[in-house]
Amino acid sequence: MAMIAHQCPDIDVHVVDLNPERIAAWNSEELPVYEPGLYDVVKQARGRNLRFTTEVAAAIRESNMCFISVNTPTKTHGIGAGRAANLEFVEKCARTIAENSDSDKVIVEKSTLPVRTAESVKRILSSSKSDIKFDVLSNPEFLAEGTAIDDLLKPDRILIGGDNATAIEKLADVYKHWVPNDKIIRTNIWSSELSKLTANAFLAQRVSSINAISALCEATGADVDEVAGAIGTDSRIGPRFLKSSVGFGGSCFQKDILNLVYLCEHFGLPEVAKYWEQVVVMNDYQKRRFSTGIVKTMFNTVSDKKIAIWGFAFKKDTNDTRESAAIYVCRDLLEERARLTIYDPQVSIEQIRKDLEYLMGGVDGQLTDTQRRVLNENVNVASSAEAAAHEAHAIAVMTEWDEFRDCDFKTIYDSMMKPAFVFDGRNILDAEKLTKLGFEISSIGKGEG
Repeated sequence: MAMIAHQCPDIDVHVVDLNPERIAAWNSEELPVYEPGLYDVVKQARGRNLRFTTEVAAAIRESNMCFISVNTPTKTHGIGAGRAANLEFVEKCARTIAENSDSDKVIVEKSTLPVRTAESVKRILSSSKSDIKFDVLSNPEFLAEGTAIDDLLKPDRILIGGDNATAIEKLADVYKHWVPNDKIIRTNIWSSELSKLTANAFLAQRVSSINAISALCEATGADVDEVAGAIGTDSRIGPRFLKSSVGFGGSCFQKDILNLVYLCEHFGLPEVAKYWEQVVVMNDYQKRRFSTGIVKTMFNTVSDKKIAIWGFAFKKDTNDTRESAAIYVCRDLLEERARLTIYDPQVSIEQIRKDLEYLMGGVDGQLTDTQRRVLNENVNVASSAEAAAHEAHAIAVMTEWDEFRDCDFKTIYDSMMKPAFVFDGRNILDAEKLTKLGFEISSIGKGEG
């Protein structure tokens, strides 16, 4: 919405939310989302034609077009728990739009939704006021966190799905302010909804594929980066999303794949469901393999050993921790009673503790007395990578922040317990250089042969 306001000064954009604290943050100098370049875009448009407000009803009444951009997490209870998307917020949003509309509107699904959700949204909208016409479009987002501004400025494509050509062109006219018309794809609404899930599933599949090969590389003496480089030169494959790591995270990949699995099961396609589910299974295996490797390498015990966790966000250049591999690895290490000192340049101590408490709480969300004591006593947060590593037995690189490459590793090595272990979960460090300094380094997919 900030980019639309920035590129379309003739269009008033109102971003509304029921949470006053969130809106206050969007109106402040410290935005609730960290994204390179986002603050400048918001600052230029805010107060001109971009407004953040809690006045939901008024904004709906004044609008010609409403974007539904609420969260669609995976269900934690009931039918489809653990796989299906929770559409509670989408439905509430649709009902709010219906209740407060007094003129015809175009409704745009921006949230990632399961196929045929638009049909439910249409029914909710049409059941309230028969004299008002609502046209529902699907307009999924394909941006990536960390590069979102560039992705929005120069998108690979804009996808608009709908069954009303006039409504589709109204939305297309917004994007035409800066996106060439030949990059605006028009489809039926079901194809648009499914395209978002499929795109994320294909990308996650590539990550899990190369991660599966990384385990074989370690067993055989091959180098996963060399393997990825070799197959990436094949024009049929390409080099992108072939970077092996401790595992993918973020708000989309796992959620969308599980949603796709649920849809396949719902429509009686168990073999297809199992195929896509394996992508998530492999990702879970990669995270578990990494934490198990730490324990085995450190003489089969990390109890009471200090481990520096470098990075907590699921990827660099974001403060998003949703499904971050770091959370799962930290949980595993805490269960082994390791002492963790965590550093991330963008993630707050409150978020770190909240994520760990949520994951360790299990299905019912309740921590045992032992778990709470371990969280309170064995988790600390440092102000720098160097401070986290001071007197640590090991460093685990969990996020590929650029600053980690430039650390003074000689000073860090001198400050650590010996032997000084480094577990590079993102393959961003110079293993040869660190080995010469005295570190014992383990990298993803790097065999010893």
